[in-house]
Amino acid sequence: MNWENYTSLPEIFQNQRIFDGCGISGFLNIDGKRESGKKVRDMLCILHDRENGLGAGYAGYGIYPDYKDYYAFHFLFDDEKSKENVLSHLEKMGYIILSEAIPTKIVPNLDNPPIIWRVFYEPKKLKNTSDDEQIISLVMNINANFDGAFVMSSGKNMGVFKGNGWSHEIADYYKIEDYKAYMWLAHSRFPTNTPGWWGGAHPFNLLGTSVVHNGEITSYGTNKRYLESFGYKCTLFTDTEVIAYLFDLLVRRHKLPISIASLALAPPLFNDIERMSSDFKITLKNIRATYRSAMLNGPFSIVVGQNSPKPTMIGLSDRKKLRPLVAAISNDENCIYLSSEEASFQRLMLNEEFKNEFKEIWHPKSGTAIIARLGDGLIRKGLEKPLEKIKLSIVGG
Repeated sequence: MNWENYTSLPEIFQNQRIFDGCGISGFLNIDGKRESGKKVRDMLCILHDRENGLGAGYAGYGIYPDYKDYYAFHFLFDDEKSKENVLSHLEKMGYIILSEAIPTKIVPNLDNPPIIWRVFYEPKKLKNTSDDEQIISLVMNINANFDGAFVMSSGKNMGVFKGNGWSHEIADYYKIEDYKAYMWLAHSRFPTNTPGWWGGAHPFNLLGTSVVHNGEITSYGTNKRYLESFGYKCTLFTDTEVIAYLFDLLVRRHKLPISIASLALAPPLFNDIERMSSDFKITLKNIRATYRSAMLNGPFSIVVGQNSPKPTMIGLSDRKKLRPLVAAISNDENCIYLSSEEASFQRLMLNEEFKNEFKEIWHPKSGTAIIARLGDGLIRKGLEKPLEKIKLSIVGG
């Protein structure tokens, strides 16, 4: 179905809201080449049957090269008063380098959008508190205590654009094609168990970590309590929020390699661990014991973007692969792609520019991370055995 002609469908179909499935897509250019959001828009919008018109969003990395040393806040405000309250608070806590409306375009079917605002920001230097921790504190405080205000994203040289609507409507509203990024993430459909509001759409972000998610995390309560013991405030009541915070905790705070953090979130079953060699068995049992409350249960597939310490894209599905995840690599091995469906890649090949784009398309194994990093290429293909090609010394195994 051509999503451009959606409004020509009979009204009974236009008004349907289907609460299952999600479209997720993303890609990373290894050499850091920045590409227009049109590419990821095409990848996502072809997955129209996975949408319900209640939410969609995009995350771009590398979009603010002129302000790359500053934190880029993307805000949603209900009104001018809530905006003034937040900006006044930011001025007390640091330095506003630039404050402006995010450019948008009128889209007929988007009713009553909030005020969309961005601020490039530098926190004051404090003893015993890093800049990142100050920004996290600001985000948690604003989202929990400032009425009518929400932080969509807070990382450096990146931003999240999201809201209520179909994927093509959100892309048009934010003029996604005007931005250029070396890594894009995208999501269509709205979170399953939350009210329909702009801040609840994907991606979910904290600092340089963004997550798009297809599925449902049944361990949400355990994960939430675990995160709150480290000072995180889960104010959105949705499972994707805890995934973003868990990646921040394990990778940025605990400094785990992404391959080990992914194992902590989706570890092998104990029956599988018992059949492994003694070194692997001990290491995996230690990971499971240490991070048992961080483990994600339930059906899921996720694409994660991170920009610290080095820009990285991660794909991961649950241990039974109850949600789909497909990967591809370009012929020149410079671009790694992830999506819910191979249709995203087929859609690109309709363009003359990408007619012969793909060297290989494959399905990563269940519970096995695919990892691609700027400058380093494909680190893990998602087909390896647990701990394969990982030095056990880095985890004390």
